[in-house]
Amino acid sequence: MNAVMNTKIIVKNGQLIDPANGIDGQHDLYIADGKIAAIGAVSAEFAAGFNADHIIDAAGLVVAPGLVDLAARLREPGYEYKATLDSEMQAAMQGGVTSLVCPPDTDPVLDEPGLVEMLKHRARLLNQAHVHPLGALTMGLKGQALTEMAELTESGCIGFSQAEAPIEDTNVLLRALQYAATFGFTVWLRPQDAHIGRGGIAASGPLASRLGLSGVPVMSETIALHTIFELMRATGARVHLCRVSSAAGLALIRAAKAEGLPVTCDVGAHHVHLTDADIGFFDSNARLTPPLRSQRDRDAIRLGLLDGTIDALCSDHTPVDDDEKLLPFGEASPGATGLELLLSLSLKWATDYASQHDTGAMRPLARAIARITSEPARVAGLAAGTLSVGAVADVVVFDPAAHWTVEAAALASQGKHTPFLGYNLAGQVRTTIVAGHVAFQRS
Repeated sequence: MNAVMNTKIIVKNGQLIDPANGIDGQHDLYIADGKIAAIGAVSAEFAAGFNADHIIDAAGLVVAPGLVDLAARLREPGYEYKATLDSEMQAAMQGGVTSLVCPPDTDPVLDEPGLVEMLKHRARLLNQAHVHPLGALTMGLKGQALTEMAELTESGCIGFSQAEAPIEDTNVLLRALQYAATFGFTVWLRPQDAHIGRGGIAASGPLASRLGLSGVPVMSETIALHTIFELMRATGARVHLCRVSSAAGLALIRAAKAEGLPVTCDVGAHHVHLTDADIGFFDSNARLTPPLRSQRDRDAIRLGLLDGTIDALCSDHTPVDDDEKLLPFGEASPGATGLELLLSLSLKWATDYASQHDTGAMRPLARAIARITSEPARVAGLAAGTLSVGAVADVVVFDPAAHWTVEAAALASQGKHTPFLGYNLAGQVRTTIVAGHVAFQRS
């Protein structure tokens, strides 16, 4: 480990984009002892004493902070038949993701400190992406007894979540938010009513009706948001809303932010580009949670990313094996692989939407990078997503012009299912550096 930490790296000739520091220009990057040592022009004395072990020529490439993903299921412990920590960490490296947040819906659920410590220990041994678990908000995610949040925080949890299991008893959620507010913990909730839309498999609307699929109405999201905001007003708790999917939901969040409530939100990368029409002829790869919604909802999501209503873009990485995915649409397990697509789908948003509508000072490319680096790091309270001098050297070097075709065989993730199979996307990771060591380099 000492050899790794003492490695000196120069990444030269690249277009360095660090939204956290407002940097967008050609600068060399110096890395030493696992941290950012210098950026740009350095003194002759510094240059003479900096004997690099590794020089990366990034001419024509973008150099950015390592990606921070707010939703990546690693499937360990308990679901190794769907994916393993080894396979998903390799997927993270190929996708340039150096920090990721994993939900607590493993088996067993992350509701005890020992389980969290074991997961973090396994991740450290792999020496790849930094793993930041969310602890379960209630024991077993059953929505009844609260977990020992203080102990889970000490073991490494950065927040508390119910994953996809809504709390039916509002009193329990009230107590959870009261407790979290007392100690300054953040509660991560996906806004979904426990009853309306339960068992639904597609967004309510004309398409679901024509296909004969049970629906999940937008009100499932908005009713939950009204409840959450009322409880936030009563408790002062800080809440992060996960995978918002509707125009109506975003309008409520925009108003809540204007009111001053301590709320942030993210959206899954799939929902930025796809609509319920992409279900096509019952394509189970498009079976997602929350379901893909209308074009109006998708357009509102694109705008929300631009105006800052949506704080971060996440992969919502959910590997599913063939036995659970290659089934009729209504029987297939929801979820799709996303770690290796996050960068390209973010760049696609910048190209398809932001470049046409953005009138701000920040370039669309830099704005897209902010949504997957500095902004998610801020939401999660992580010292990541920046190339500040002295910061941990988590870096991604990518070619924004290189196109690649999404094919199952090209994905490192054990989960090979995504609605983007066959798509030709721009943006290919060349090098991923984690804590000052080269963890991935494309030959």
